Amino acid sequence: MNRYNPDLHHRRSVRLLNYDYAQEGLYFVTICVKSREYLFGKIADGEMWLNEIGKMVENEWLYLPAKYPNINLHQFVVMPNHFHGILQIVSPSNAVTVGAGSAHPMGFARPVEFTNPINNPLGTSKTDRAGESNRVGKPRPYAPTLGNMIAYFKYRTTKQIDLSAKLWQRNYYEHIVRNDADYTRIANYIANNSANWQTDCFYEEYD
Repeated sequence: MNRYNPDLHHRRSVRLLNYDYAQEGLYFVTICVKSREYLFGKIADGEMWLNEIGKMVENEWLYLPAKYPNINLHQFVVMPNHFHGILQIVSPSNAVTVGAGSAHPMGFARPVEFTNPINNPLGTSKTDRAGESNRVGKPRPYAPTLGNMIAYFKYRTTKQIDLSAKLWQRNYYEHIVRNDADYTRIANYIANNSANWQTDCFYEEYD
């Protein structure tokens, strides 16, 4: 049975009117695969086993602090048909950590262009349009928003896969982390997502 947690999942956009999503803070983000297809791997014995596409998604998430130096990445997980992560927007001087709960260190280079094992690779010669504001004469906005960051992540991951449809659902779900108790609850949910997969609201029976 699917279990919907209204504190963690939102069926539609709940962006706060007039809220500045470029300001410092912690944000819990969920992004779903289009039609909730199982594209990123499978759950076995309570653990998530990433396929090549899932590894690419993980690598692109881990690259975000190199693109946006004013963020830290906290707990995150790539699931078969969705992604959860806690992203922290900070002042540049405080951007010192990446991927709490992850073994990946800071300082890694841009991930190698992904080669889709099913279809032809995409993007090795295309302009990085989501990042084209970095070109000479077009500096990146001083304060990118959470939406800018998620759009770039979705763009980068979609760019590397040749699918007949889009990789992600059009929107994404976010929750502003308000306090320590809120953070602990969400971080524990992410950490245990694989083990509790069959009770997750995004779970569907395999064919």
